[in-house]
Amino acid sequence: MKNNSSTTVGDAVLIAGILKHVSGDLGLLLGRELCLEAPRIERARTRAAGAGQVHISFRIGFVNENGDKKIGALLVPLPDAMTMACLLMMLPEDQLAVRRLEPAPDRMLKDGIIEIGNLVGGAIKSALAELGLSNWSANSEGCQGLRAEMRPAFSYKEGSELIVARVRGKIEPFPAFELVLMLPVPA
Repeated sequence: MKNNSSTTVGDAVLIAGILKHVSGDLGLLLGRELCLEAPRIERARTRAAGAGQVHISFRIGFVNENGDKKIGALLVPLPDAMTMACLLMMLPEDQLAVRRLEPAPDRMLKDGIIEIGNLVGGAIKSALAELGLSNWSANSEGCQGLRAEMRPAFSYKEGSELIVARVRGKIEPFPAFELVLMLPVPA
């Protein structure tokens, strides 16, 4: 996915600010750096799907000063979301590699994944404030497991424009993975 001619400098600034806060806040709380490469950004008229494997969709609610609400999402491959949950819960190092390969999270990891969603929502809220978008606020709207190639379920008018960023991330010592960030276009 390449930068589309309909993307704007504002899109790139918004995405960069959000990714900076998400990676910084998660890295601080997980005790492990979340390294992100430069994002590929486009404007799209459909919700994006995570490729090739199960993903967790962290839904984010965006509310403006008039109370209008739009939803976006951050898609993270399941093994990497489970790794983040394990790190957040400070599981021993020898359990990380094993737990990230489990086919589904147990109750403890589900709770950790939900908390990761709350951290992502808070990071995005901080990014919006730092970027001067004080007329918008953000918070976690929960999470959802998605089969490969499945688009996340959230309140969305089909054909409405979204800002979609795909970015490669890495948490050492595990393999790189792709995050997909979908944002409503700020008014």
